[in-house]
Amino acid sequence: MDLQQFMFAFIPMFVAFDALGIVPMYLGLTEGIEDNEKKTLVKNASLTAMIICVAFLFVGDALLDFMGITQNDFRIAGGIILLIISISDLLFYSSRVRDVKPEDVGIVPIGIPLIAGPAVLTTILITNDAHGWLVTIISVSINLLIIYISLANADRIKKLMGEAGSKAFAKVASLFLAAIAVMMIRVGLMNSMN
Repeated sequence: MDLQQFMFAFIPMFVAFDALGIVPMYLGLTEGIEDNEKKTLVKNASLTAMIICVAFLFVGDALLDFMGITQNDFRIAGGIILLIISISDLLFYSSRVRDVKPEDVGIVPIGIPLIAGPAVLTTILITNDAHGWLVTIISVSINLLIIYISLANADRIKKLMGEAGSKAFAKVASLFLAAIAVMMIRVGLMNSMN
């Protein structure tokens, strides 16, 4: 593996993971969760994403083929899940504490499909085909480390913004999450029709 091959694998993976884009969504999804619980949440989200990514690397193509699921079907399903979450946060979420365990939020929706979503899983399959499993695993691992560091420090951003700014930011993040979800559904549908 040379540096050029690594960069050809790492850069598309970095774009697909979107470490900076996940932070505002994470802040919105974790509003009302205690700081010490967020540490567990970030670990669970990162571990879940890593397990899903590595498993998908080795069995993804075979699993999708076996089940008759296309990559576009996968993208549409992930988009629908994210859309439901974002609509719920926009319309029904106030300052109340979520009635789910933080470790559950870390697994779904943050671990999957927010971190290890259809774009990432599709990129993993493409990168594996082009560059092999070793380069793909290294690229995934480095990107997940970047995401872990970003999410572990997300509350510092929130503290800089203040309470009102954080709530407004969470609502805007939910709106962007809804837009990303609609885009995922649209792209999946358009690709399915072609």
